[in-house]
Amino acid sequence: MRIRGERECKDCGTRWSYYETGTPSCPDCGSLRSVGVGERTQHTAGTAALDLSPARNHLGDGEGGLRAAAERAAEDCQAFARQHGFIHSGDLAPLDNVYVGALELRSVADELARAMRTSDAEERYFLALLGGVDDGERPAPAEVPESLRAARGLAAAKAVEEYRSDASAYLDDHPDSEARAAFGTLSEHRKRIEALDGDVSPATADRLVRVARELGTYLRDGDENALVTARDRLS
Repeated sequence: MRIRGERECKDCGTRWSYYETGTPSCPDCGSLRSVGVGERTQHTAGTAALDLSPARNHLGDGEGGLRAAAERAAEDCQAFARQHGFIHSGDLAPLDNVYVGALELRSVADELARAMRTSDAEERYFLALLGGVDDGERPAPAEVPESLRAARGLAAAKAVEEYRSDASAYLDDHPDSEARAAFGTLSEHRKRIEALDGDVSPATADRLVRVARELGTYLRDGDENALVTARDRLS
């Protein structure tokens, strides 16, 4: 969306950056009577941070603690992902590990919260995600249990589609036919993974994300090597 990033309070005259606060309410007096100042700029990024400590706290609840942790993690990851975006005041941001991990944890947590029985491998994997995703850390592809690889695949596909959507909006203001074509090819790969319900190798899922990041690097930094590398992976 296009918004005016600077706002001015009609009641007290305070000016602030909507890009930083994400709210039209005045940080000084709390008034909701404000107006946008300056030109409209593409902006989709939110201000929410992912905090999984409330979910981790449930692990000490005894019997049922793991399920309660999974339910809370799924809720918090969903709320975080809903507010996330990749254009900040007109600039394209990277496809970050926290967002990708939040999507995977949400999917894994949903499965564990609904399951009648879970394996030790599934529980260990969930705990590894829960312990690191809010710091941008995920287990390596080789550690993904066979029963949860679809969750990793679908998370990758969702992350790439959301990033492609914002990159497309960014390209409306910064045209680049080569980048747009590469994102189009990436989208075809993403659709195939979705058609398989995410059931691809974790390495394939991670490669999809890696290509999106390389294309983002090309757009942000003009790094031709990143574009070449992304094309090689796509082929």
